[in-house]
Amino acid sequence: MPLIFAKQAFTDGNTLKNCLIEVEGGRIRTLSPSVDIQTIPDATIRVDCLAPGFIDIQVNGGKQFHFTHTPRREALIDIAKASRDSGTPFMLPTCVTSSPENIGNAIEATRAFMKEFPHSGVLGMHLEGPFISPQKRGAHLEKYIIRPEGKLMDLLEEDGGQVVKLLTLAPERLTADQLARLQGFGIVLSAGHSNATYKEAMEAFNQGVNVCTHLYNAMSPLGHRNPGLVGAVFDAEQVYAPIILDGLHCDFAAARIAYRQKGRKLLLISDALFLGRKKNSFLWEEFDAKLVGNTYVNSEGNLAGGALSLAETLVNAVEKVGIPLGEAIDMVTRRPAEVLRMENRLGRLAPNYPAVFTTFDEKLKNFKTVSLEN
Repeated sequence: MPLIFAKQAFTDGNTLKNCLIEVEGGRIRTLSPSVDIQTIPDATIRVDCLAPGFIDIQVNGGKQFHFTHTPRREALIDIAKASRDSGTPFMLPTCVTSSPENIGNAIEATRAFMKEFPHSGVLGMHLEGPFISPQKRGAHLEKYIIRPEGKLMDLLEEDGGQVVKLLTLAPERLTADQLARLQGFGIVLSAGHSNATYKEAMEAFNQGVNVCTHLYNAMSPLGHRNPGLVGAVFDAEQVYAPIILDGLHCDFAAARIAYRQKGRKLLLISDALFLGRKKNSFLWEEFDAKLVGNTYVNSEGNLAGGALSLAETLVNAVEKVGIPLGEAIDMVTRRPAEVLRMENRLGRLAPNYPAVFTTFDEKLKNFKTVSLEN
């Protein structure tokens, strides 16, 4: 029966010292903090710091392939491996605004991949668009922005929450009936790439939309007379707010403000266009991007995706924003699990949860995935 020992283990916002975890059948069987180190069997795996496996609900590419550009098996293999290698064993590959045919290919590829590789960490996919605002499209291609109707809606109804776990949309572009129909598919809806007024955003939040997509970016800003989508997110306590902490998608001071406003509803995403910062440029139709420092920028000067891993954004949360490490771990484990309605399956160190962990050292370096699944 495998054993893993951590000098520090992080779960539910808490830090457990000298924690021994017993694994059976690929799942946590027991969790014992404050054990006597002298009694630990020699065969035990020993690490400095251990957390539940990190969860990235928005990652666009691995080290080589971009999922929207290549909505096929090889891209999913690349994303899963690159994510796991950087300490994030669970993820939602993201397909951005593109044709219904391309989105259909992404859905089919994800469904087949999850069946073929049930322990890959791919939890489904994030569909970012195409029901978004042309005014807040960012780097998304305007020619593919559509209203929620026709072939794509039928496809989403068929696959629903089984494959498409998260859908980014501009709430002002949908009627209440259209929002209700999408919610009936079992998909978590997120407000983003949106020019919604405060009133329009609050109406969607009151209807059950309870997430936004990359807080601050590609959304109507907070103004003292027009609070916009940002203001609505701050005002709606139930709404989760994922944020990209690379210092470029938003200033670290803005992140500190968001932390004070959202508390335990703030969480981290990478939104990585590619992971590993090895891909210097990218072109898909009219979508172009170039690596500039720690982010990707297109020829129009718009941000086109992140370049940091989820673990690197966690380090920024601690060192640049001042979030306590235990809480920052919660922002990449339990909170994204809650967003995906998987909190009873992922995001905690507890009996019956998967024996899939993120480990790192006391200097917040060397993030790795350790999996003791069968």
